[in-house]
Amino acid sequence: MAKDLIAYFSTAGVTRKLAEKLANVTGGDLFEILPELPYTKEDLNWQNPESRSSVEMKDKASRPAVAGKVDEIGQYDRIFVGFPIWWYTAPTIINTFLEQYDLGGKTVIPFATSGMSPIGRSAEDLRPSAKGAIVLKGERFSATIGEAELKKWVESFS
Repeated sequence: MAKDLIAYFSTAGVTRKLAEKLANVTGGDLFEILPELPYTKEDLNWQNPESRSSVEMKDKASRPAVAGKVDEIGQYDRIFVGFPIWWYTAPTIINTFLEQYDLGGKTVIPFATSGMSPIGRSAEDLRPSAKGAIVLKGERFSATIGEAELKKWVESFS
């Protein structure tokens, strides 16, 4: 049986709730990806081209620092990585998170939340940061998805 990690970045609590449901479904361990420098409401204003999130997302080499690390990443076979969609992809802090570890032989499965945006190029954008891992396409979910639907999705990887 695969041992799962559900690592997530959440700014409004929506991705956190989805990650908690996913942990219930998989029996996996939860890990919150926290920025070393927390985002303020102004930082997250996507309509302001000078906001921190806008500047980070324009610069694909941006790697916001993550506070804390997963203990013993080697114990996990599958790593579900959750995030809100920013500019049709994963926030660059997800790249930072993945690049901290040796992911050789692991399966990385992105999951995202968004009111309307698709998961887009997230998997393609994350692959270079997850060296040696198999990065699956992943899925975008609404905040209201039930555990039964999530279970069906998770079972599709078995």
